[in-house]
Amino acid sequence: MNLGLLCFIAYRAMETSVVDALAAAGYGDLTVAQGRLFARIGPGGTRISELAEQARVTKQTAGFLVDQLERAGYVRRVPDPADARARLVQIAPRGEAAVAVARVAEAETEAAWTKHLGKRSSSQLRTALIRLREIADPYA
Repeated sequence: MNLGLLCFIAYRAMETSVVDALAAAGYGDLTVAQGRLFARIGPGGTRISELAEQARVTKQTAGFLVDQLERAGYVRRVPDPADARARLVQIAPRGEAAVAVARVAEAETEAAWTKHLGKRSSSQLRTALIRLREIADPYA
């Protein structure tokens, strides 16, 4: 099995843990597609075109997902202070609450993985993946 597939399997397991925790906490209306886009929103907000590029979807798809997230109260659109014609997507208070739930689920999953692999192997894995990100993630 290639490294990419192995990384994806672990990612999918983490994603499932997060989605399950969100649903249990009352955020069951968040879809995986919405979550993948939502996760790319920067601290000050991000333009839809940038979200689309990073998520590797069309602007129309990104706009559709942002519309859904906005209707559900997870995000809001605000004017971009750098360009009056543009708008930024920012995380709204309901979205911040969902992020807090997701962070707990992520930490619990990582703790289970560390228990299974051991602290040394987990640390080595993290270090290797951080190094790999240098060449694999154009948005880092």
